[in-house]
Amino acid sequence: MPILDSTYRPPFGFGNGHVQSIYPALWRKVRKVDWQRERIDTPDGDFLDLDCAGSGSERVAILSHGLEGHANQPYIRGMARALKKCGWDVVAWNCRGCSGEPNRRLQFYHSGSSDDLGTVLDHVLASGKWREVALVGFSLGGNQTLKLLGELGDTVDERVVVAVAFSVTCDLAASSIRLGEWQNQIYMARFMKTLRQKVITKERLFPGQLDLTGLEDMRTFKQFDDRYTAPLHGFADAEDYWAKCGSVRFIDSIRVPTLLVNALDDPFLGGRCFPREEAASNPHLHLETPARGGHVGFVTFGQEGEYWSETRATAFLENAIGSAK
Repeated sequence: MPILDSTYRPPFGFGNGHVQSIYPALWRKVRKVDWQRERIDTPDGDFLDLDCAGSGSERVAILSHGLEGHANQPYIRGMARALKKCGWDVVAWNCRGCSGEPNRRLQFYHSGSSDDLGTVLDHVLASGKWREVALVGFSLGGNQTLKLLGELGDTVDERVVVAVAFSVTCDLAASSIRLGEWQNQIYMARFMKTLRQKVITKERLFPGQLDLTGLEDMRTFKQFDDRYTAPLHGFADAEDYWAKCGSVRFIDSIRVPTLLVNALDDPFLGGRCFPREEAASNPHLHLETPARGGHVGFVTFGQEGEYWSETRATAFLENAIGSAK
């Protein structure tokens, strides 16, 4: 599909991508969702914690959070609230080590961990509770979502009917370079602080299996991914990991209606994170590139606390399902 014209217009004072990115993360307040925690096992002997909210609907949305996020992030709770209002049950899964408890294995999670999302999807489908399943992802979780759908291609279960992804780092190399720029150091520093702590925790659980030399001096994803992410998850180095796990390689094969929304002023995105050629050649992929919106921002006021991204997602889900009937 061609690139879609966007309806998003930022409120006064929110025309800057950094403001859009920082304000919701620090100051957005969303009423807590009444989550019910469920733990499922992974094929490699680890576990994933799912936070579920439902009322017996026949349709469910699986929400995937971003880097160093979790199911209680404001953007996850906001999306869950909007979906529940429209009659959806919600399953928000936490990546390994992101649910408040370290995972069992030395490995943790990364942008290409579509296998873990696949485990969640298989669990949801096997339950037999829902006739229609939607996937909704943000940033890293959006990359996992698009990658999984591309990997499944024509084999995707017919109950998986629609997907939406926001602020997706489709081109991991370009995103890593962009975040390394001086004006984005506030984000990099925040990520590196929590990632360093995760490595220290892992080393305590698995003594002698991780080299902590120079950890405190690491300032970029290149340094971190070369030392930890790549070797722990079977990649040669950071570049190999980025090349193999960026969802831009997989979106040609997506076969369910999918909306990708990446703002042009997103400080995390660059290069092929705006996959115009792929959108033009794949009738299932709808690419929307608002001029404003930042990273997982899309702030709006005066709509009972609902952000534009939540209104846009529910509208796309409803339209896609209605069109398929």
